[in-house]
Amino acid sequence: MTVLVLAVVFAFQGGEYSTPQWLDLRSQEKAERARVKVLQRAVDSLSRVARLVETDIETQEHMAREQHGMLRKGEHAFILDDPPETKP
Repeated sequence: MTVLVLAVVFAFQGGEYSTPQWLDLRSQEKAERARVKVLQRAVDSLSRVARLVETDIETQEHMAREQHGMLRKGEHAFILDDPPETKP
């Protein structure tokens, strides 16, 4: 009987990883796999944007207009300043 109890305890706690450690590693693996999926979606999205920037004329124009303040012929830019702060 003692041998059987020791065998069960060894099976639960023995070896390279104990059962609680193994369960913890499984939950860490699950979390890491979820993080990889999130990062893969971000990479896919950024790859799509990069491809559009390199090949799509409309995207290139949009980015140039947005980043460099470029205007089309006949357009006007309006610059709005914040109102001055009043001291109490």
